[in-house]
Amino acid sequence: MAFIGRGKQGESARYALLPLRVFLGVTFIYAGLDKLTDSGFLADTGPGSIGELMRTVRGTSAVPDLVDLALKDPEGFGYAMGLGEFAVGIGTLFGIFARVAAAGGALISLSLWLTVSWQTTPYYYGNDLIYLMAWLPLVVAGAPVWSVDAGPLRAPARKPAGRRTRKPSVKAAARSGGKAPAKASAKAPRRTKK
Repeated sequence: MAFIGRGKQGESARYALLPLRVFLGVTFIYAGLDKLTDSGFLADTGPGSIGELMRTVRGTSAVPDLVDLALKDPEGFGYAMGLGEFAVGIGTLFGIFARVAAAGGALISLSLWLTVSWQTTPYYYGNDLIYLMAWLPLVVAGAPVWSVDAGPLRAPARKPAGRRTRKPSVKAAARSGGKAPAKASAKAPRRTKK
């Protein structure tokens, strides 16, 4: 990545988003599986169901039309949400289309913030807004290390910090009569076409 500096500080900066990637990836995989394996959540009615949740937040949502869309088929919406969270988690954790996965995570978090946790007061108690902000650095930076996007799931090889210049060898000095070899001129003479 061009914006990351050189040296130890630049090398450690490449790994700075790795803890966030692991946390968000594992959390979204867990959230997706939790929804997909909970028949009570995937129901239209009943305590803890997606349908009841959508009906509860309908009056306090910032985007009631989005809630109405979910209420047309709560079970289908629940499956879509669970599969979306699972896919985002896998993509983020393993760095598979990492920026796309992070954008998907941000979109899920934004929609949950505008619907489910919009009425939370003060706003910073709502966890969906925090998740939305956590996704944004991954949307920008992707997964530069330990990811499928960056190559095999391995850390990148260390690159030398700068170019080293070699001193003339003893053998080269002996061949030139004890003198250091002459430096090549910076400009080569121009050839003219005949």
